[in-house]
Amino acid sequence: MRPIRSICVYCGSGEGLDPIFKASAQMLGRMLAQAGIRLVYGGGRIGLMGEVARSVLDAGGSVTGIIPEFLKAREVMLADAQELHVVADMHARKKLMFDKADAFIALPGGVGTLEELVEQLTWAQLGRHDKPILIANIHGFWRPLLSLLVHMRESGFVRPGLEVKYLVAERIEDVLEMLFTAARAAAPQDEEERDIIQRM
Repeated sequence: MRPIRSICVYCGSGEGLDPIFKASAQMLGRMLAQAGIRLVYGGGRIGLMGEVARSVLDAGGSVTGIIPEFLKAREVMLADAQELHVVADMHARKKLMFDKADAFIALPGGVGTLEELVEQLTWAQLGRHDKPILIANIHGFWRPLLSLLVHMRESGFVRPGLEVKYLVAERIEDVLEMLFTAARAAAPQDEEERDIIQRM
């Protein structure tokens, strides 16, 4: 597995009702910038995705936004991103987000966030990639999904040898360390990654 230099963050185009969701998105953005990790995300400036992106930029970090043409107005495209791609449709968006990311984090979000997360879990399950996937279970937001995944396994639909591999963090402060640990377990740590960890 290659070193983690960029992380794709999936999250809502709304802020949710619990203030901790917004605070966690902002903290994650600052953490990414401080660690020198590029944010890859959906390109909008509203909701949690806007919070994490603006927090990265405000802290001096780098942002890659990827947004479909038809969502430029609805999600209010973040023109301040250093790298911005306007693509034809959702399929192109998800493909480019995957290509540009070394790991994935799912913050709280809606159906679109769920779909993006589950797609990455499926691709990993089928052996199409080995990039770390982390579910940020802020205030137990993803608990119903985690219970469903256990239920699928216990019901025989996730069979031995086809386990769904993911990390779960209960605190946003833990996500980068957990991703780096997963990457180190899969490949020798290089000098650049050691420098990133020391800056955290």
